[in-house]
Amino acid sequence: MTAASTLKVRRTGIDTRHETIAYMSADCPLCRSEGFAGHSRIALRNARGEVILATLHHVTNGLVAPDEIGLSESAWGRLAVSPGEAVEVSHPPPLRSLGLVRGKMFGQRLGVEAMAAIIGDVVAGHYDDIALSAFLTACAARPLDGDEVVGLTRAMVEAGDRLRWPGGVVADKHSVGGLPGNRTTPIVVAIAAASGLVMPKTSSRAITSPAGTADTMETLAPVDLDLAAMRRVVEREGGCVVWGGAVSLSPADDALIRVERALDLDSEGQLVASVLSKKIAAGSTHVVLDLPVGPTAKVRSHAAAAALSVSLRDAAAAFGLVTRVLMTDGTQPVGRGIGPALEAHDVLAVLQGREDAPADLRRRAVALAGALLELAGAAKDGDGEALAARVLADGSAWAKFQRICEAQGGMREPPRASFIRPVLAPAGGRVRLIDNRRLARVAKLAGAPADKAAGVELHARPGELVARGAPLFTVHAENAGELDYALAYVGANPDIIGLETSP
Repeated sequence: MTAASTLKVRRTGIDTRHETIAYMSADCPLCRSEGFAGHSRIALRNARGEVILATLHHVTNGLVAPDEIGLSESAWGRLAVSPGEAVEVSHPPPLRSLGLVRGKMFGQRLGVEAMAAIIGDVVAGHYDDIALSAFLTACAARPLDGDEVVGLTRAMVEAGDRLRWPGGVVADKHSVGGLPGNRTTPIVVAIAAASGLVMPKTSSRAITSPAGTADTMETLAPVDLDLAAMRRVVEREGGCVVWGGAVSLSPADDALIRVERALDLDSEGQLVASVLSKKIAAGSTHVVLDLPVGPTAKVRSHAAAAALSVSLRDAAAAFGLVTRVLMTDGTQPVGRGIGPALEAHDVLAVLQGREDAPADLRRRAVALAGALLELAGAAKDGDGEALAARVLADGSAWAKFQRICEAQGGMREPPRASFIRPVLAPAGGRVRLIDNRRLARVAKLAGAPADKAAGVELHARPGELVARGAPLFTVHAENAGELDYALAYVGANPDIIGLETSP
């Protein structure tokens, strides 16, 4: 490390989410001599020889001195330096894997080594959002064949941790997403574990939705468990519901999904690799896959669902993973709540067997749990749903869920929002449809998932008659500003719940 190429680091406190950003003064001599242009990628090396790549921004307001380089929170965490420490700044060498991405754009296949190189650079933080967009667009425009899907899945698994469990069958379930409130996982885990299956469930936080399973579960119990703690819970109770990010399973997945959603791309190959890499990395052997199908769900037709089912089964078989795919109703949200705490209240109502529990959430959870019990050998074919319903009805699943929560660090009560406002039907009529995507956006504008109590509580369902002035849904928020923001969006989109009115 030479003095001429070093700058002192400053922590800016700027949250740039996943992107690693560096800030240099426009008057910095090193910046001028090296020709570092704004928005270019630069390499930063600390005293231990560790290197990260960051996108450079020039500043003129004194945020950093000419002999300093400022780091965003993401860059600061990756480089692991102390304030004032000297770091070497240089031009990074060209990424070989980007040449492979360009080749894919022009029709070249990506072999196993190519996929490993690309995903390795993604996990190392060498791809900015532009490079990620190029890779995802290439895979969407030039769809991955079966071997490429397997290669991408393998690369995503091998880039992170991989869990292994003693014994034979390790059960799991996964929904491809796109359906608000579809929070069946905690219920399925409780039923499966109470029935004697081993189900170490790792789940995601929300990336673009109002809640991920980990966000919802976090309102009930701690989910940031390391591998040792996760093993203790599973050894004690047979199951868990924890955040997969804490054990670094398929770490490239969140980066790819985040950019894929921003581009509004639905690449089948990427979806298959995303789903299966997490299951394989978690050590699963038997997996039930939930494919909600509906016009505003992620999978929009039965033909698309059938094709996706074949791709999932074929790729899973290459890894010895036993799967069963269920096509389910994706035309409307599941349960009443959309948002972490609201979904948790629905989960509790089902597990506790309360009369006011959402019937659709209960039915879906029992169907998925029944399929998993059959697939994993805990029930005969055709008997799974009856067994799942019995375990739920007799309180065994609720007792098991409470023990799992205690083992994960203690059960807690989900919070309630301080600001609540119903959205009323402008006229009487029959509910024709619900726009899942725009309803989920209302929940996000209200503050979910960052504000755990924020979201939407649904009151009307397709096919139901509603009177003029009856509540269609209620917006929950933790402060007045976000409530107003969400309601402004509702006002601009009055057909989020479509009504057929009588002439």
